[in-house]
Amino acid sequence: MSDDWSDDPAPLSRRTILASTAAAASALATPALAQGEPRSFVLVHGAWHGGWCWRRVSDRLERRGHKVYAPSLTGLGDRSHLIGTRPTVTTHIEDIANLIRFEDLERVILVGHSYGGIVISGVAEKVQRQIASIVFLDAFVPQNGATIMSLSRQGLRDAVNAAIKRGELGIPPARAAYFNVNAKDQAYVDRKCTPQPIGTYDDPVKLTGARERIAKKTYIRAKGYNSAGFDAIAARLRADPAWNVQDMPCGHDAMIDMPDRLAELLLASA
Repeated sequence: MSDDWSDDPAPLSRRTILASTAAAASALATPALAQGEPRSFVLVHGAWHGGWCWRRVSDRLERRGHKVYAPSLTGLGDRSHLIGTRPTVTTHIEDIANLIRFEDLERVILVGHSYGGIVISGVAEKVQRQIASIVFLDAFVPQNGATIMSLSRQGLRDAVNAAIKRGELGIPPARAAYFNVNAKDQAYVDRKCTPQPIGTYDDPVKLTGARERIAKKTYIRAKGYNSAGFDAIAARLRADPAWNVQDMPCGHDAMIDMPDRLAELLLASA
């Protein structure tokens, strides 16, 4: 018996149709890549957070075929058991620079959230050649010699100085509500956050201008978080044609509140 569909003007075999159906199903199951070749994203979290906070954004980028690295910095997140090693900003810079070196990453899109802006600025000094684009997400954009203490309000400075005198290892996390994280996710963020290593507060970042030599520079301001400091940074960079400044209508943890929009902005910055 013939396998042809004889009433079709251009008959196809059942085997051909089944193969075509399977191919179509496979194409639907495998998301198409974004335009251009796959890229490597390195996502650096902020104070009190860990690599966990990037999961929603990482999933979206990976579904488009990109490589995503979102490590927890030493002493935080799943590496919070290492807080006793007294990590500093210098430690965290080496965490990320060594990841880029040992994974042989090239044309990296390097992203830093909040405190992570200090870290990625230092990383640029170490591996500038491998960085194609640098993105500051509601983040500090420090100058040479800056510390968290020098960039923070007096209240935080007093709390850190008192903790240093008491010999404490870290500063307890601020509540998610303070950063205007959406109500549904506040308990989740509060449960995951861990103390920020005390040594990160007064360790100055050493910069010689490598950050400015990176071809593509983006600043993303989360407008739902009230911060005069970050507003000032965004305003300054809007006036600089070397920078692309974008706004998001969400709280400080944009990767939690608006992962779809953030993923699109990161892809646009690549």
